[in-house]
Formats: sequence, structure tokens, C-alpha cells
Amino acid sequence: MTRPISDLQRTVAPFQVVSDFQPAGDQPAAIADIAARIRAGESNVVLLGATGTGKSATTAWLVEELQRPALVMAPNKTLAAQLATEFRELLPNNAVEYFVSYYDYYQPEAYVPTTDTYIEKDSSINEEVERLRHSATNSLLTRRDVLVVASVSCIYGLGTPQEYIDRMVRLRVGDDIERNMLLRRLVDIQYTRNDISFERGTFRVRGDVVEIFPVYETNPVRIEMFGDTIERLSLLHHVTGEVLRDELEMYIFPASHYVAGPERMAKAIAGIEIELEERVGEFEKRGQLLEAQRLRMRTTYDLEMMQQMGSCAGIENYSRHIDDREPGTPPNCLIDYFPEDFLLVIDESHVTVPQIGAMYEGDASRKRTLVDHGFRLPAAMDNRPLKFEEFQELIPQ
Repeated sequence: MTRPISDLQRTVAPFQVVSDFQPAGDQPAAIADIAARIRAGESNVVLLGATGTGKSATTAWLVEELQRPALVMAPNKTLAAQLATEFRELLPNNAVEYFVSYYDYYQPEAYVPTTDTYIEKDSSINEEVERLRHSATNSLLTRRDVLVVASVSCIYGLGTPQEYIDRMVRLRVGDDIERNMLLRRLVDIQYTRNDISFERGTFRVRGDVVEIFPVYETNPVRIEMFGDTIERLSLLHHVTGEVLRDELEMYIFPASHYVAGPERMAKAIAGIEIELEERVGEFEKRGQLLEAQRLRMRTTYDLEMMQQMGSCAGIENYSRHIDDREPGTPPNCLIDYFPEDFLLVIDESHVTVPQIGAMYEGDASRKRTLVDHGFRLPAAMDNRPLKFEEFQELIPQ
């Protein structure tokens, strides 16, 4: 599969391990052997080693040798955080990112037919982990020296990378852009104006100065304008507001991975309306009037929110229409943000690989009940993790 984002102009900096130690013992032979086998086109290579034998360091030296972006999958958040810390120490000059589920607490939407109990989705989002997720996709789209440590969360549906790039706001010193047009574009990509409480995902305006706090950054940016011309771009300290450095060019990526332009959103809404009428017709034909009424009421509310606000609660359940995918086709996920030649490393594979296979079935059985009882359109079934076979197809080596 050819990824259009593989043609992106990414900053190319070499992977460089910084360590007081050099490969020792079995490590030099292992690095040379694995590198040779990968260059020869082998798709699966196993690195065996007991705990504490330096497999993480060996992986870092291997990535340095091959100079290819890498995805390291771990079986849980704790191990992923530990690996990310180790790789950041070994690769301090490269982008080592952390991509796991951003929920501190998560109760998925569900329906229990036997007791007629509907359980609404309830969750608590960890803002720092959400920032790190956005930081990972931002790094993948702007540079090549990226190593992402992720949990199996990375096979869950994510917005399409092409739309994410297309909605990006590019700023360059000397460019002309009307201030109100800039503000509208920021609102279109899910940023909120807040002149009082300045936090991630918001922007504020003071005369000819616009300050934006990108969701993936630890510091905000300032745009100083003279009329309709961008005069200065600066990175600010998030507490003191002190200028840390000036930039000639900046990219502001969307505040959500699920963003769509007006044309794509209009097409998605039309598709959802057609599916709604078909599904309501099916329920009415079977005499399931309660389910028909429930589905019409819930979906109509979501459609109104999408038309007015460009988003709605649970918009990911309509991702198939927004991405313009056929029913049953795999969703976009973090793997689609990587260039085609990336390297996959699976840690604790005896635990992680079975997790990958189990994710789809557990998700599908819960959603099937919601769809059968009129809580969701059938399109919600396509907001899902990858099936194991789909995952295998996306992995080069």
C-alpha cells in the first residue's frame, strides 16, 4: 500500500546514540546480524535475551545503524513509559515519542439488553498523555528521526493523516493573511478562543498579537502582525511569557486527530443521513419502532452538532464517513502516520501479539449490541482497532 504521506518533506537528522558504553558481549554480533537480515528483506527477526541484558540498548544501536523511523510496541503503559525513558536517554538528539491511551479512566458506551441498561461513555482524559499523542503524530509528519514507543492503543482508529496535514496552518514571516481569516482557520481545526485562561488547545488575541498554545507543545507561540502581514513568530515560555526564540516558519497542526474540511464534512453528513434513513427503514419494517425513534433522535442531534460546531461527542463513530471509507475497510491508525520504510519492534511479544488479535473481537461484540438496539449506526462498527491480518499487512519489517 502506498502512503501519500511518504512523499512529505521531513527534516532529516541522523539517529545518534549518546552513551558512555559501547556494544559489548553478544551485542555487536546481534546488531550486525539483525541489520544484515533486515537489509536482505527478511520480514521477521527475533532478538532473544533475559531481563537486563541490554535489549533496549541493542535496539537503539540497531536503529542508529539502519537510520529508519521505528515503532516500539509494549504490552502496557508502564512498560511503554519505562522504554520511552530509556530510549530518550540513548537518543537525546532525536524525537523519542510516547503514544498510549490518554484515558486515566474509561467506561465505554454499552447496552445490556437483559436489564435494558444503557451505559453512557464516561472517561477522564490525561492532558499530558494527550499532548504526547499529538506530539508523536506531529513529529512523524515533520521529521524522520522518530522512534515512537506505543501500547496496542496504536492499532485503534485515528483520523486520516492526509486530512490532518491538509488542515494544518502554515505560518511564515512576511506572509500576508487577514487576521480574522487566521482566527477562523484556528477555530476550524478545533482550537478555542480564550482570552482569560490560556491553556493547550486555545488561542488568545491582543490587538495585532495572536498567541496560540498548540496541543502537542509545552510552550505557546506568538504571532505579531503589522496589518495583514506576519512580522514576527516567537516561541514563548509557558509560565513567564518570555520569548525563548524567534522562528521564520511554523506549522500549527489541528487540536484533534478527527478533523475534516467543509467539503469532506458536508459529504460525510450526507452519507450519514442516507445511512440513517436506510437503518430507520429496516427497524420500522421489523416493527422495532423504539429502536427506530432512538436512532433517529440520537443521530439527528449528532448531525446538528457536526453542522454547527464541526464536531460532536463520539464523532469517532462516524469516522468511516469522514474518512470516506467503504464499509468493512480498516481505519487509519498511528501506523499510517509512519513512512513506508519504518521498522516495527515488539517488546514482550508473547504478551503483545495476542493482545493485537484480541482487540478487534472484544470491541466488535460490544458495538454490535449498540447497533442492534438503535444506539448507533452500523458505521460505528468501522470505528475499531485493526484486525490481526490488517495489522500484518501494514508492517514492512
